Amino acid sequence: MNWLGKSLPPLSTLLPFEAAARLESISRAAEELHLTQAAVSRQVRALEENLGVALFERRNRGVFLTPAGRELAATVSRSLRTMADRANDMRSPGRGAQVTLFCQLCEAFYWLMPRLAAFNRRHPDIDLKLATSTRPIEEHHDPFDIALQTSGRPSGNHPLAFTASDEIYPICSPDHPAARGHPRSLASLTAFDLLHHHATPPDWMEWPDWLRAMGHSPDPPNPGKTFDSYPLMLQATLEGHGVALGWRRTTERLIASGELVRPVRESLHQSEAIAIYTRRGSPERPAARALLGWLQEALEGTPP
Repeated sequence: MNWLGKSLPPLSTLLPFEAAARLESISRAAEELHLTQAAVSRQVRALEENLGVALFERRNRGVFLTPAGRELAATVSRSLRTMADRANDMRSPGRGAQVTLFCQLCEAFYWLMPRLAAFNRRHPDIDLKLATSTRPIEEHHDPFDIALQTSGRPSGNHPLAFTASDEIYPICSPDHPAARGHPRSLASLTAFDLLHHHATPPDWMEWPDWLRAMGHSPDPPNPGKTFDSYPLMLQATLEGHGVALGWRRTTERLIASGELVRPVRESLHQSEAIAIYTRRGSPERPAARALLGWLQEALEGTPP
């Protein structure tokens, strides 16, 4: 008896269902799979009819997983990911196990890249792929195993593995007027052009919050220049356009090399500034465990 053939739902329905469940959107699933919305809807309905249960609630032109749908989505996603990983290993047997890290662009460039050689020396059998973005992982729909981003940014339903601390302090170019005679008083800092990073939704500490945390309330604060990207703001700081708030993990090497200075002594410690996630529904793989362990050690350690 072909037990699998009789028990499995139609295999053609699984990819459309997995995409629709992961994205919680028929239209986005159709776009990802290069199908029409009608085709994805037919496959999802065919799966529901085969199983005899509703997998989505359809309301207000949106779809939402039912409890049964959420349970099936976890199983399907885990199974498909396991098959995909095994297929990749078989296609390139000499390449080693693959693991993908999603990382914020600035952390990838200024914190991770100088440390990648250390990871490769410890795990020469692991092929580490890096995916970077200035957007949160909730908006990242390509496969990944581990994700690193600022705490508080939208993370979808991906499980939190651990958090790490960071430190926030003003930074500027050594050629900027604010660097003269440093360390200077905090009150004098607001006389200079302040560089701002504004995120939508607001999930990033900005000057007013930092100054209040330091017990200083400027009246009013210098508006300065505003950027929608922290890497761009950091580059503007390096070019001497003003004083910015810097995160230690992305600026410590620039400070050590003399490319940036800290014009004031004040600093704000954040015990849970960085969040590390595992991918929702992803099976636990040795390569992913190795990367997770190395990240935790590196984030708790000292600069390379």
